[in-house]
Formats: sequence, structure tokens, C-alpha cells
Amino acid sequence: MAAMGTMAAMGPLPAMGALPPLPTLGVPGVPELKPLTRYEAMRLGPGWSHSCHAMLYAPNPGMLFGRIPLRYAVLMQMRFDGLLGFPGGFVDRRYWSLEDGLNRVLGLGLGCVRLTEADYLCSHLTEGPHRVVAHFYARQLTLEELHTIEISAVHSRDHGMEVMGMVRVPLYTQKDRMGGLPNFLANSFVGTAKFQLLFALKILNMVPEEKLAEAVAATQRPKKAAIDHAGGAAGHHKAGNELARAGNELGERAEHPGMLHGGAEQHLVGLEGEAEALEQQVGLGADAMAEQAEGME
Repeated sequence: MAAMGTMAAMGPLPAMGALPPLPTLGVPGVPELKPLTRYEAMRLGPGWSHSCHAMLYAPNPGMLFGRIPLRYAVLMQMRFDGLLGFPGGFVDRRYWSLEDGLNRVLGLGLGCVRLTEADYLCSHLTEGPHRVVAHFYARQLTLEELHTIEISAVHSRDHGMEVMGMVRVPLYTQKDRMGGLPNFLANSFVGTAKFQLLFALKILNMVPEEKLAEAVAATQRPKKAAIDHAGGAAGHHKAGNELARAGNELGERAEHPGMLHGGAEQHLVGLEGEAEALEQQVGLGADAMAEQAEGME
């Protein structure tokens, strides 16, 4: 069987102390999972289940709004249960090697990609009542190849059923400290997917570790600022309506000069002052909102 052939090809267990310590995530606020080598994972008994998932990514030179570097395009999936995850699934080790089982699942959800042992990144023991070891793979593609997979996924068997669609992970953080990666991390993820995303971004040097820590910390802060921002936007909308009303009334009076006499002239002066103040208020609000939307750390 393929699984036994893989085991035989591995050779004897390396001497104790011969391997360096396995890397950990080390991001505050994210529980660590116990890492183990591929060899150790393959030696686990029949009471363990094996899941295999893959992160497909590509360098992306694009600039959001012409100013924010995108750096990489990273693919994840929106699942049938409303949770975010990576393409992949459980592999029955009685019949499949890890890679053969993974590629079988990828063929159902993506349709046009095959991974090998060279794409293997890490294995972790999961927490909870079920004995599951989670294997994770990562493959760097070109942006054109990644886009081809996105198109192919729409025509795969699982699209619209177990997979609602592919999504790209925003790796930047905007000036409000929530837009981009922090907001994305605030979503709900299945199983080990959030840990695996952060782990891969760190190990592959795609996002600096301190930026990952800041993004995670931002998701744990109260969302009062977002509520205040929404209230401020509503206030700017109301001020804009008042400005339009004042402008319309000024226009009507300008078209009928005969109406301007006595107290009407003073009222016109008052309208001009009101319009100027409202215009300044709306302008300042728009500038602040634009700066917040377009900037990044």
C-alpha cells in the first residue's frame, strides 16, 4: 500500500537531539498547538485521524488605492458552514498517502492543482476530544497560476455545495488598525485554520511577526471605535443634506432679487454663513474618512 511504502522509505528514526526544536507561532492571544515532525506523525497509532490542508499563494505587486502594497495573494475558502478554511480535508491513511489523499480532495474543490511532499510545511496535534493531527502544505505559484485556480474552482464539483467560494486574505493593516488583516482575523475559522494561516505567514516571512501580533491584538479590543466611526459617518451625511438645502435656498433667492428686502437680506447673509460652516464640516469629515480608508501602517 502507498502508506506502507512511504513509511519504509523514511528509514530509521533520527537520533534524539539530532533535530533542532520545531518552530512555534509565538503570537500572544493565539493558543499554541503541539508541533511534531512528519516522521513522528506517521508513527502515530491507528487511533489518530489525519487532516491535510494547503495554502496556495503568489507574490502580488499590486497596490490597493495606488498606495497600499498587497505583497501576496493568499487563497482561503468560505465553507458551507460559514467558516473560513483552507482547501483540503481528512485523509484515510489505510488507502492513501498524505499527498495522494490531499490531491484527491483538492481535485474536488479546485480541479487543477497537485501538491507533493516538497510542499509539506508542518504538522500539529489538535486540541479537543478528537485525536487529530493536522498536516499543512504551502505552494507558491505565480499570480497568473493562482488566478487560473480561482477560475477553475468556480467550475469544480464542490463549488456552491461544500465550498461557497474562494477568498483572498488581506495582508495589510490600514491606519484605523482594523481594516485589512485584523478584520479578516476577526472572522470565524474552522479547526486549526486560523493558527495555520498565522503560522505560515510567519514561517514563510510573508508578514513580520510583530505585525501579526498587532493584528491579533486588534481583534481583541472593544469595537467602540467602529461604532463611533459609523455615527460620525451618519453625522456627515446629515450635514451634507443641510448644506444642500441651504444651497438650494440661496439659489432660489438669487434668481428672484426682488425678494431681497429688509429682513430677507439679513436672512440671506445668515444662510451664506450656515452654508460655509456646513461645507467646512463636511469637508473636514470627508478628509478624515478618506485618510482613514486609504492609509496603512
